[in-house]
Amino acid sequence: MSTIITPEQVEALLTTTRMLMNHVYYVQQPFNLIPAKDHYGACINYSDLMESRMEFCEELLNTINEWVYSEQRAQEIINSFLSEDRSQRNAWNKFTQYAMKKFRPRDGRDITLQGQFGELLLFNFIQHFFRAVPLLRKMPIALTPAMERLGADAIHYKQQAEKHLFFLGEAKTYTAEYRFAAAFEDALQSILKTYYKHRTELGSYLYDDFIDPALQEVARGYINNTIAEKEVHLVSIIVYHETKQITKNSEAEIKQQIMQVIEERGQRLERELFNKIPEGMHPRFHYIILPVWDLDDLLKTHFEPKIGRQ
Repeated sequence: MSTIITPEQVEALLTTTRMLMNHVYYVQQPFNLIPAKDHYGACINYSDLMESRMEFCEELLNTINEWVYSEQRAQEIINSFLSEDRSQRNAWNKFTQYAMKKFRPRDGRDITLQGQFGELLLFNFIQHFFRAVPLLRKMPIALTPAMERLGADAIHYKQQAEKHLFFLGEAKTYTAEYRFAAAFEDALQSILKTYYKHRTELGSYLYDDFIDPALQEVARGYINNTIAEKEVHLVSIIVYHETKQITKNSEAEIKQQIMQVIEERGQRLERELFNKIPEGMHPRFHYIILPVWDLDDLLKTHFEPKIGRQ
């Protein structure tokens, strides 16, 4: 394997997801999906009989700074603020406000709020589940809503068993009722479209500031085909509004019921849907399913007020 960057250096670029994941419960199992391998079923965690909705959203929002800027770029900005004769605390507060302004511009539509939520989850989940670091950070390039909707929601990278692994991610979030099948089909079609266009997208930003400086040579080697032993994996996260009633007698029973709901949703998907995936690509697909009860309320009560309307 090419030694553009060591596995230890890649690992050091991961952001800390532990506080967010304290408020996420997940299991790995097939969930009646294709390929028949372990995928991720997740939900907002429970503390006894109470769902950690507020805490989940707070910790998710706390990761915005890391989504927008790499550690190196963040420190450069903070140093710039410190040079203005600010205190350390004042500089950090200024940086948080600055990063929030870079958070995906709103056009007043609920669908954009859903997109913000899903992509921020994707950023954290790919790192936590696959230990893959952000290669392309898209937030600062969002000049217009139309421009931003082009390309992958996430491109991450890791090294494993002498291979360079690239993870393309797409997030789909649906607040409407009875839309799991539509959300899943949309996610599948979207991630396939992303796969066929991702090299063009990555190449477009190869010489700009949107790729983590520590990973510039990785991106260059991938685009120029100078690194061997590489694989592209596809990650789809489907966040949807669940309506099935569950009983809340114990924390363990609640979680068991939620995972059963995901399994039932997977069973009801038309098998023909998976025929759209070329056979050789099936092992590269990874699904993350996250049902949320009263999803619209979650977004508007605990997520939107903190980010405001830019």
